[in-house]
Amino acid sequence: MIYRTLGNTSEKLSAIGLGCMSMSHAYGQPDDKESIATLNKALDLGINFWDTADVYGSGKNEELISKVLAPNRDKVFIATKFGFTNTENGMSFNGSPAYIKKAVEASLKRLNIDVIDLYYAHRIDPNVPVEEMVGAMAELVKEGKVRYLGLSEASPNSIRKGHAIHPISALQSEYSLLTRDPEKEVLPLCKQLGISFIPFSPLARGLITNTLNTENLADDDFRKNLPRYQEEYRRNNQNLSSGFAEIAVAKNCTPAQLALAWLLAQGENVIPIPGTKKRKYLEENAGCVDVNLAANDFENIEQLLKKYPNTGARYNEAALKQVDKS
Repeated sequence: MIYRTLGNTSEKLSAIGLGCMSMSHAYGQPDDKESIATLNKALDLGINFWDTADVYGSGKNEELISKVLAPNRDKVFIATKFGFTNTENGMSFNGSPAYIKKAVEASLKRLNIDVIDLYYAHRIDPNVPVEEMVGAMAELVKEGKVRYLGLSEASPNSIRKGHAIHPISALQSEYSLLTRDPEKEVLPLCKQLGISFIPFSPLARGLITNTLNTENLADDDFRKNLPRYQEEYRRNNQNLSSGFAEIAVAKNCTPAQLALAWLLAQGENVIPIPGTKKRKYLEENAGCVDVNLAANDFENIEQLLKKYPNTGARYNEAALKQVDKS
């Protein structure tokens, strides 16, 4: 494994992290035994950057991770997030200082640790000034409950406002070959401010791996209702993933490894967190650090993307409205 520096800190994080959401949330039935084995395998591979959130499995993901995290505390840099809550009207976001105080205590208890390494606001609350939210998060740093702060899916304006109150060490947003919005403003801004950029869903939720049968997704797999998995876009995305696999074969690697290597090449401050609950995929993802891309590889990938542009939106309209545009 190779390592990259977190923001303007001295922390060394594995260049490929581990997204833990799928172990307890959204991607079919959990398999705690295999998930625990995967977490232990991450330690063996030197993958020390693990990502979770209090909303994943309504806290169950943090509890699951704690079984490996707590006895190996010095080997893991743990990131978790706060803000999403279940209400009678569905999922809402709460970024108020009062809620933050409760959320951090609950996460610390579930994770069975004394301090969270990286604490994210899972989204930007339109009803709470960013300065007020980050100010409350900064108090947690002073209290020794949190070491570093992060934002997720934040606009450039929100990033600047938050960073002015307390250093933001990481910005997490969706970024992959199929979702490249951050390239316009957010990636350049993160480089300018010395903020690590953490791509989630770096494999486009499996679409780019050429291993996913979109027609056979389980009913409890949340991808089933996303635009990219609907008939309107399915053929385009199947052709795209098939073509991408051909490029990977020529590079003697898997499509997943090629997609992650492409992300790593976007900047030294980029640290993807592909999610998995299976050891075989974890090992495959880790192998991306050995893939070296030449100029013609980037050109071939861009030409393929131009050939199959009708990929569909990453979320439905209701979910996209929740994305920070302030």
